[in-house]
Amino acid sequence: MQQSISLSVEIPEDLHASVQYYLDIHSGWSQDRLFCAALSLFLMQNGVTERQISRIYLDSLFGQQPGSREMANSNP
Repeated sequence: MQQSISLSVEIPEDLHASVQYYLDIHSGWSQDRLFCAALSLFLMQNGVTERQISRIYLDSLFGQQPGSREMANSNP
């Protein structure tokens, strides 16, 4: 299981309002899930090819807690 690290960042107010609006409409999403999906997609689109990053992205899209799968269940 992967460890989580807490981040504290400042974002533009308009971006925060959009995030809150999205989360209010999509009850299945959390702020953590949204940011994991967004950050991992950004990294993949900008040349990061690590399987772990792809896995975090896919897990976030399909509503699984990133890192919750055991290594034995993932394909290398």
